Parts: sequence; C-alpha cells; structure tokens
Amino acid sequence: MTEAHEPRESDLVDRLLGAVDHLLDVVHDKVLRPIIMVARVLAYGFVIVLAAVVLVVVLVIGFMRLLDIYAFHGREWLSYVAVGTASTLVGMIIWRRRRPLKLRK
Repeated sequence: MTEAHEPRESDLVDRLLGAVDHLLDVVHDKVLRPIIMVARVLAYGFVIVLAAVVLVVVLVIGFMRLLDIYAFHGREWLSYVAVGTASTLVGMIIWRRRRPLKLRK
C-alpha cells in the first residue's frame, strides 16, 4: 500500500491548469483591472456631476423663492435681475481664471 501523504510528481494536466490559471491572473491584472478602474471613475464622476447640477439648480430655485418672498415681494423682476447679475459675475470670474490652451500642460 502507498501512503496518502506521499509527494507525487505533477503531471501534464496539473502543469497545464497552473499555466492557464497564471495566464488568467496576468490578463486580469494587466487588462481587466484598469478597465474596471476607468469604468468606476466614469460612473462615480457622472454621479457626482449629476448631483452637483441638481444641487445648483435647487439652490438657485431656493434663492429665487427667498428673494421673491422676503426681499422683493411684489417685484419679481428684481429677483430675476439679482440672480442674473450673480450668474454673470460668477461666469466672469470663471472666465478670468481660465488659461490659454498652450499653458494648460
């Protein structure tokens, strides 16, 4: 009788399956992992941008209602002028902070 704990020589099937397993690990690490990371960044970035847009819209609507009710009751056009002026100023500040395409790198 032979012992069960006796070391046996690896056969062709074991070596072949080991090579396939190693190849799949390499493919996963070199190809799939970067693709998954890029997909995660895109998905999370899209969710963050969408949430930021919703937040800005809600804040502008709330600011408009605040101005309409408390500041300029009966003169809604002043609320539109105030929000338009604030938007224009923010846009001008962002425009001044931009850099030419050659200097971005």
